[in-house]
Amino acid sequence: MPKMKTKSSAKKRFTVTGSGKIKRKHAFKSHILTKKTTKQKRNLTHAGLVHKSDMSNVKLQLCMK
Repeated sequence: MPKMKTKSSAKKRFTVTGSGKIKRKHAFKSHILTKKTTKQKRNLTHAGLVHKSDMSNVKLQLCMK
């Protein structure tokens, strides 16, 4: 059986914390920022965590399962 390979796109987008949670970045912060409020842009700056309903899919892509 061949080796399990990590999805390159997932490898670039997610990081695993020490406690096993998966960190992600927020979308909608790359361009067309003039119509967004300062508060919205500031809140998009901070990293978030992957929701528990998406956790199994992300772990499969990262070959953690």
